[in-house]
Amino acid sequence: MPQIPEKIHELTVGQLSARSGAAVSALHFYESKGLISSRRTSGNQRRYHRDALRRVAFVRAAQRVGIPLATIREALAELPEERTPTREDWARLSEAWRSELDERIKQLGRLRDHLTDCIGCGCLSLENCVLSNPDDVFGERGTGSRLMVERTTPVPDTAGGGEGHPARREEPAGDCR
Repeated sequence: MPQIPEKIHELTVGQLSARSGAAVSALHFYESKGLISSRRTSGNQRRYHRDALRRVAFVRAAQRVGIPLATIREALAELPEERTPTREDWARLSEAWRSELDERIKQLGRLRDHLTDCIGCGCLSLENCVLSNPDDVFGERGTGSRLMVERTTPVPDTAGGGEGHPARREEPAGDCR
């Protein structure tokens, strides 16, 4: 990893990419989402303050554990402008994210445990398919391998019964064998 002398206070996008391990396109994306910021030189080149290194590391670590970028942006917005996240900032924010991550872990565990129960056919009336029909929600609406969808716009009645009445249409939900 290339070292940047302490006397250099601003980094080019290439230097920031090399030091952070993030692709240049990712850095541009982070900037467009308000996660990091740069200034423009007279030649319209981006220059990042050295603090951007820690912000990028913060973003990438949070992403690795599944925190959405919008949540990361909100967390960084709580920090004073241009201040790098500290160990204490990370501890406080990660504690707030912990319950969300614990819930996701529980959900994934339940999905994993029930994966073998799912036959994957898309039949929405299976009482025990916790993946496509948790708690047999669709079974309460009717039986069979089709889901009845109500249309909200009037459909012409081709059977000669008139127009303008809401119609029901059967949508195949999958190939049930």
